[in-house]
Amino acid sequence: MEDLKFNLSRRRFLTTSAMATAALAFTPVSELFAMGKKTDSNFGGVRIGAITYSWRSMPSTAQDILKYCLEAGISSIELMGNVAEEFAGIPKNREEQKAWRLSVSMDKYKELRKMFNKAGVKLHIVKFAPSRWSDEEIDYAFKAARVLGAKGITEEIGEESCKRLGKFAEKHGMVAIFHNHAQPGSPDFSFEKFLAYSPANMLNFDAGHYFGATGKHPNEIVEKLHDRIFSIHLKDKTGKNSKPANTNMPWGTGETPIADTLKLLQKNKWPIYCDIELEYNVPAGSDAQKEVIKCVQFCKNILTA
Repeated sequence: MEDLKFNLSRRRFLTTSAMATAALAFTPVSELFAMGKKTDSNFGGVRIGAITYSWRSMPSTAQDILKYCLEAGISSIELMGNVAEEFAGIPKNREEQKAWRLSVSMDKYKELRKMFNKAGVKLHIVKFAPSRWSDEEIDYAFKAARVLGAKGITEEIGEESCKRLGKFAEKHGMVAIFHNHAQPGSPDFSFEKFLAYSPANMLNFDAGHYFGATGKHPNEIVEKLHDRIFSIHLKDKTGKNSKPANTNMPWGTGETPIADTLKLLQKNKWPIYCDIELEYNVPAGSDAQKEVIKCVQFCKNILTA
């Protein structure tokens, strides 16, 4: 495999990201809307976005998420299903949620999509994670995702979910996208096994979790399965044999070869979404939004150097 090693200056990264964070922090979001500001996080042909789980430690209404995207310059996201459903008015009582899903109008989802798209932010995946829902609720999940402009829904990888959701994805002309944690660290694990259950099954390949669990270069999987990878979760971790092992780290301080993977996608022009997933502990004096902005700048530095 061609050596795509990219030596990023950590000092340069920290300096530029700090400047970007400070500049955006002093621009009121109301002004961003008033100026008609739109975002574009396609850097050097690679689409950089985020999973909205990254902001879980902060207020996370749909309006909050859009605000964070505008501040960070993010133009594409994997939206957590609870954010979408709360915007649409889902009841908090779980016993009432099934009936709500089977009767709710799609009007609020149309409104949500319009609100994001008007600001230049697209929703490429919705994480409804519905594999244990009823058949009717799974149909609802795909219908809602389509109305939101997403190309599919995502779920955690596993026998039940991969066997079940792929068939629904085929029915709706969409894709079912599966996310890995540390499962690839098991000797008998195979991505191909889960993909074989349906041609509509795709991967939400978590390169950080893969590296942390196996110690292997994520590009081995990206090169092999790029045509079945819909999106990649980006995070920085230590490797399997490091001390501490398999640990989330602030970007630029871990060992995950993020730059190699981004440069591989850039070189081959593979249309794979790359989503920041903020999982390391937020440093004192910071917050998740400031850290996401740093991660966006990290990717931009790599792809525009």
